[in-house]
Formats: sequence, C-alpha cells, structure tokens
Amino acid sequence: MMSKSQPPVNSASFMPPVSPELEMEYLTTLNYRSGDLAAYLTEISRSVSRLIQSDWTIVTLCQGETGQIIASNLEMRRESASFSVHRTLAAEVVQSVRSLVIENRQNMRDHNLASEYHAYLGVPLKMRNQAAIGTICSFLCHPRSFTEAEVKMVELFAERAATAIENFWLYQHQLQVNHQLSQEAAACSIDLKRSQGQLIEQERLAAIGEFTTMIVHEVRNPLTTIELGLRYAQKVLQPDSDQQRLNLALKESERLKHLLNDILYYAKPQVLKLSRLNLSLFLDEFLLQVQDVPEAVDRRIKYTNSLPEVAVMADLDKLKQVFLNLFRNAFEAIAPQEAVDCSIRPGINVNSICIEIHNGGAPIPPELLSQIGTPFCSTKPSGTGLGLAISKRIIAAHGGELIIESSVSGTKVSVYLPMNL
Repeated sequence: MMSKSQPPVNSASFMPPVSPELEMEYLTTLNYRSGDLAAYLTEISRSVSRLIQSDWTIVTLCQGETGQIIASNLEMRRESASFSVHRTLAAEVVQSVRSLVIENRQNMRDHNLASEYHAYLGVPLKMRNQAAIGTICSFLCHPRSFTEAEVKMVELFAERAATAIENFWLYQHQLQVNHQLSQEAAACSIDLKRSQGQLIEQERLAAIGEFTTMIVHEVRNPLTTIELGLRYAQKVLQPDSDQQRLNLALKESERLKHLLNDILYYAKPQVLKLSRLNLSLFLDEFLLQVQDVPEAVDRRIKYTNSLPEVAVMADLDKLKQVFLNLFRNAFEAIAPQEAVDCSIRPGINVNSICIEIHNGGAPIPPELLSQIGTPFCSTKPSGTGLGLAISKRIIAAHGGELIIESSVSGTKVSVYLPMNL
C-alpha cells in the first residue's frame, strides 16, 4: 500500500483467537478526552492489531493526493508518516467508502500491497455525513481469512476513531472561534464593556456545546457496546422470557439513543420543515389543547383575532413547541381564576403578523429583563431559561422575532412572523 512509509515488519509471535468477551473488554476500556486524540487512536490501532493478529495496523487520514499516518501499533519515524494516496489501497477504501479485504495476495492481480505483506484489511473512517476521511489498515505477513464478525468489529473501532477525530476537529474549530472572538473584543475600544459581555457569553455557550458533545460521546460509546452485547445474547438465548427481556432492553437502548440526540438539540442549528399554515386555525386548535396542561388549572385564556385569514410558512411542530413554552410561562405567572390574553394583529410592517401573549403577573425586574431569553437566565428559581432561548432561536429561524416587554401591568411576549402572501 505505502512503499515509502513501511516500518520494519513486526515479528510478534502467533496469538490465539480473541474471544467475544475480550473484544468487549477492548471496546469498554477505550476512553477518549478531547486533548488526548493521538493516544486514543494509538490504542485503537493496538486493539485492532491484537484482535485480528496483524503485523502492522495504522490509522490514516487522506486529503486530496496526500495521506498521513496518524496512529500505529508500531513505533514509526515522523518523516515516514506521510505518503502519496495515488493508486493505494487506502485510496480505494476511501473512494468506495467500503471495507476492503485481501486474504492472499497471490489470488489478486491488481493490488498495491507491499511485497512483504500477504493479507490486508482496510476499513473506512466515516463521518456523520457518511464521507470517508481515512482508514484503519491492517497488514499481515501471511495469508489470513477474515470472518464477517472480525470485519464488523474493526468497523466498530473505525466508527469510534472517526467520531473522536470529528469531535476533535469541532473542538479545535471552537477554539479558533473563541480565539477570533477574543481578538475582535480586544480591538474594540469604543464599547469595550459590551464586547466583553458578549465574549463571556460566547465562551459560556461554547463550554456548554463542548460539554454536551463530550457527554454524548462518553454515553454513546458504552451504549454501543451494550447494544452489541444484547444483540449477541439475542442470537444465543432461546426461551421466550429471555427474548422478552432482551427486546425490552433493546427498546430502552434505542430510547437512550433518541435522548442523546435530543440533548444536542439546543447546540445545533434549527432545521425547519416548512409548510403553509393558516395561523388562525392553528391557534384555534392549539388554545384548546394548551388548556389541558397542568399549569393551566384554574386559569383562563382570552383570545382576540382581528385577522381571521392569515397564513405563514412555518414548522408546525416547532411552532407548537414555542407557544406551549410561552403559555406555560404565562400561566405560571398569574394567580388562579385570572386570565392570559392572546391576540393576533398586524405586525410592524405590512408583510408581518404579530401574536401577543400577555399575563398580568408581577413585572420582570428591568435588570433581568434584558437578559431574558438567554440560556440559564430565568425568573423561576428552578428554571434554566433554555425554553425561552430555544423559542427565540426557532422564531429567528422562521425569519421572525420574539420580543419580551414587562411593566406594572404584567408581561407581554410578542411573536412576529413573516406572512405568506
């Protein structure tokens, strides 16, 4: 594969086949931290080498015509780490985004396997968008048959490696963004105080994003291992009672996967599924449903609509999420037997519409009002402020604006949306 970057052949003695239990142990002992990528990838290459008894296992990155060996189970000189991707097995794996197996070089005419090696297993490192960025390659000095289970296991290690690399790149990008923000803030002398406040907020949000990414990564890894073990047990266990318990465990595993995706909801850009929506009909149906939430007990809604025929392009589910959050907050702000006022009126310009939600509760202090809508700023002792923060992002993604005003008469939330004419 890489004639210019071949280390001395490893003369390790023959190792007995690795048991499924040991495979699980290799997976569960892998532990990644954002600043320890090289050690993590090296451990992956060593684990793969032990699992399939290879003489040399490497992790590569391929960009354009250049490849880089970023981890190896054997010691290598730094100058040997780069190679030309052209007409290599690594290029074939990356371009096809599929695993490549050579069990005996004598049975293949067209290959670029170095003369001292007789067998090869290459697995792509796939990003979340399914594009391949590199490989895990294993070379053997003797012919070797690979079982489907062995290939699948190496593919699982490749998934771990790709996730770690992608998270590391995201982390490095975030560091660059933070550094750029720091430079811009330092150059701003006119409004230094405001710039410093923005920088602190950006750094806090960056820390939240990094923390969320790390938590999801650390939970997803053992969850993948647990699921692998459950599916293996499902194949070997026969009694119906055992199968029922396994099916329940697998369903819970799937539910946890969905939960992890939801945790990342706030950190990711809003992606809308837009459709033409009659806003009046939407609110008529929604206001009937929202009166069943616990916060609405002994509270009423006064609804006024002066524009019965008005349409917007909106994501129905996300718009429901916004108004559910706003009405829950409004119900919590008022006393029993009081009412929340809701109305539809023309917006600031002729192409916009405004939905107002007003409660007569205690006013929000002025020093807090300017911060409402940012994460972790809330008027409630146990609140996180994420509900309003997410709502503002959803409305902004619709091309609208969410404005909060508060006075002695209560608090008013105005949701502006562009009309679909």
